[in-house]
Amino acid sequence: MTSHRNHNRAQPLLGMLWLGAAAATLSGCGTDYASNDSPDVSDYHQRHPIVLAQSPTAIDVFPVGGRLDPQSAAKIRAFAERYREMGSGQITILAPSSSGSGEGQIVSEIRQTLYATGVRGYVSVGSYPVADPALASPVRLVFQGLRAKVPSRCGEWPSDLASGSSIKGWKNNSYENFGCATQSVLAAQVDDPRDLAQSRASGPPHEEMRLRAIGDVRKGQDPGTDWKVQTTTIGTVGSGG
Repeated sequence: MTSHRNHNRAQPLLGMLWLGAAAATLSGCGTDYASNDSPDVSDYHQRHPIVLAQSPTAIDVFPVGGRLDPQSAAKIRAFAERYREMGSGQITILAPSSSGSGEGQIVSEIRQTLYATGVRGYVSVGSYPVADPALASPVRLVFQGLRAKVPSRCGEWPSDLASGSSIKGWKNNSYENFGCATQSVLAAQVDDPRDLAQSRASGPPHEEMRLRAIGDVRKGQDPGTDWKVQTTTIGTVGSGG
């Protein structure tokens, strides 16, 4: 009889212990964990924007055999075309500081190639120091012009991505360098950087296509273009039966 009474008294005590343990567990939900933060919604287009700026455009010319070879000449003509489209001011030809008399001939041929392509601006000649004489030193051409670029510097890692020493390393945020390389490559591939800032003017309409469409409408026909693609099963091509 005494054992039964003790059992009845122990049940409320066990219930209180269970409630206390549950309350202690739920109290941990109020802790400021990194997972409680809202996800980072910052866009890498805003962190690493593409801007239009006056920046240097340069190419390196490696002459072969002491003369301006056809490949180098074609590269210089493309450089001159770019200068006419986006450049301003003077073009600078920089020869290696350790160059001999042979480089003077190359510089003269480069100037002649530039003038032959229609460049009428002032062309100056200078030199640059050679870091390693054992390596091939090119002749460098530079001009200032409109370019698309990313103002921030890629490759910066101010924090450790996998750091467990602080709560910042466990937050669901994109790292600082994220998107910088993508934006830089996109800026380098754009032919006309102005296309990133504004749309081009509409070109003239195609007169032949317009007249054909108007003629079809007058005939009561569909003016749309009907593309017919005929395919042949690979297995039946050239089968001899």
